[in-house]
Amino acid sequence: MKDRMEKGQEEMKNGQEEMRKGQEEMRKEQEEMKNQIQSHVESKIGEIKDHVNSCIEKIEGDVQSVKREIGEVKGEVERKIEEVEDKVQGKLEEVKEKVQVKIGDLEKRL
Repeated sequence: MKDRMEKGQEEMKNGQEEMRKGQEEMRKEQEEMKNQIQSHVESKIGEIKDHVNSCIEKIEGDVQSVKREIGEVKGEVERKIEEVEDKVQGKLEEVKEKVQVKIGDLEKRL
């Protein structure tokens, strides 16, 4: 009976040891899985950062393009304003001359 008890205890110890080994193996696998997930997440974060940076560069390019167009339009508007001002000035000079002529004519009549 003592032998059977010792044998039972030995089997129990062996079972406990196997259980500890199984638990240790599970912990290692969980750690490995955690590392794989972390690596995958970091990789995806890198891809997202690259994509965001690419979008930012495109937006910056678009902004520069719009600024150039605004500058061109501004220059064109300024040129048109100058043209109109010159035309108006020319018309004013014409009218002034005509008024002077009319005043001269009226003075002669008097």
